[in-house]
Amino acid sequence: MKKILATILAVAMLATTFVGCGNGGETASTPSDDGGAAAPEITACIGPEPETLDPALNKSVDGACYAVHAFEGIYKFDENGNTILGQAEKVDVSDDGLTWDITLRDDIKWSDGEPVTVDDFIYSWQRAASPETASDYANLFDVIEGGADVYQGKADPSTLGVTKVDDTHMTVQLAAPCPYFDKLLAFPIYYPVRQDVVEGNDSWTQDPSTFIGNGPMMLTDWSHKESITYVKNPYYYDADKVTDSTLKFILLEDDNAKLAAYDNGELDYVFQLPVDELDALKEREDFGTINEIGTYYLAFQTEKEPFNDPRVRKALTLAIDRNYIVETVSKQGEVPAAAIVAEKVTEGDSTFREVGGDYFSTDPADYEKNVEEARQLLAEAGYPNGEGFPTFEYTTNTATLHLGVAEALQNMWKEALGIECKIAQQEWNVFLATRPAGTFEVARDGWIADYNDPLTFLEIFKSDNGNNNCHWKNAEFDALIDQAKAEADSAKRFEILHQAEDLWAEEMPGAPIYYYADTYLKKPNLEGYWDSPLGYKFFMYCTKTAE
Repeated sequence: MKKILATILAVAMLATTFVGCGNGGETASTPSDDGGAAAPEITACIGPEPETLDPALNKSVDGACYAVHAFEGIYKFDENGNTILGQAEKVDVSDDGLTWDITLRDDIKWSDGEPVTVDDFIYSWQRAASPETASDYANLFDVIEGGADVYQGKADPSTLGVTKVDDTHMTVQLAAPCPYFDKLLAFPIYYPVRQDVVEGNDSWTQDPSTFIGNGPMMLTDWSHKESITYVKNPYYYDADKVTDSTLKFILLEDDNAKLAAYDNGELDYVFQLPVDELDALKEREDFGTINEIGTYYLAFQTEKEPFNDPRVRKALTLAIDRNYIVETVSKQGEVPAAAIVAEKVTEGDSTFREVGGDYFSTDPADYEKNVEEARQLLAEAGYPNGEGFPTFEYTTNTATLHLGVAEALQNMWKEALGIECKIAQQEWNVFLATRPAGTFEVARDGWIADYNDPLTFLEIFKSDNGNNNCHWKNAEFDALIDQAKAEADSAKRFEILHQAEDLWAEEMPGAPIYYYADTYLKKPNLEGYWDSPLGYKFFMYCTKTAE
């Protein structure tokens, strides 16, 4: 296996060296500024083949990582996870928080040398908010005046509350004060794309000559299911700080293959490691962890029997031994979850979890009590001791961690409730399409925060949200989310969000399993890497020295 992988990667790397880039004819090996030897190539694996590189259509964390290297918003994230000005020179916010006056830098350019203007941002936001684009994140524009009507198809995208003053100056009118709007302006859905290369070209991301970005790096090659290659964007305003190395993302999903490639010297960085190797890997100096703001949960397809019954959903949720999963299966330092909003989400000087509490006990001593309640709920739903409960399918992607969790759930549900489930594994891109399509019964799911606020976890369960994989519809919940978005008083807003989570827990459209923690290996000679609790991994400022 190792020799085969090494050969494949070597051939891919050799081929890419000779691939020219339409963005100015750069090659995959970038010469150093002094005309000397090329900087050493940096290789990293953060996931398998992405579904898309279009920042408006991406819906995965690994896809967002590719986006932050090739595009940039009004704001960007620094190494401490804070938002700082990116494409903007200045942002002024009115006293009432409703009007954002944005002045762009005068030195920002696309990767082909053309200037970035206000028109690019306005076009891109209108495109992303439009129902014709079908972005799962279109709802994030409803914080802007008129945005809700646009993404719901009730108004033309041109009515979005963004006004051009001149080529470098625009104003944004919000529907209500939004304490996290700067975070949204750093999120991929708010990145600009070029109208002249996007319009009428659905495959614009496939070709380096049309994959025009405004970020620190630019695409030179996308060899599907093999690698994605970036080099420095020479027109980026901070290009002198960007790595001179070629950055090659190797596309692998199998954790064992990733580890083999890393240990063979074919990768400088690998994200997510084989579970059965973790105990040994934790002792290594090149081992690292990412404490993300996220929740790993199960999605019940609430439109299908018997999962349309909240009692069934609660029964399956309570029968899960979360401590066993985090201590024996995942083993990455995760914390058992008893709510959907992750534990690190802040609420003033405290956290949302500390204020709201848990919805069931995750104390190992209380597991049997949870199981007894689960059996009672299942009996009330018409399935005493699991009798008559149909064999159902649990769908997951193929990574070893998720298979291990699936097998643990399968055994727990059988032993605690007497019900049977079969495990269906799907490749990543197929799996990403299965959940929103609703062609499953119960599926592995998870959410890494888009911004540090409880709304990012709750809003995805709104009836019209593109990320509502549970296909759950509750008018009262929807109204609470809308009310929270319109509430200017911070204390009242958090109170409404707690009410929304209370209602979510009563209905239990999903089963929280644990709060995320992830692992990686990084070679000691790779310097300048950082990551974010929001799941981003940053390589654009890395340097690789001789070992």
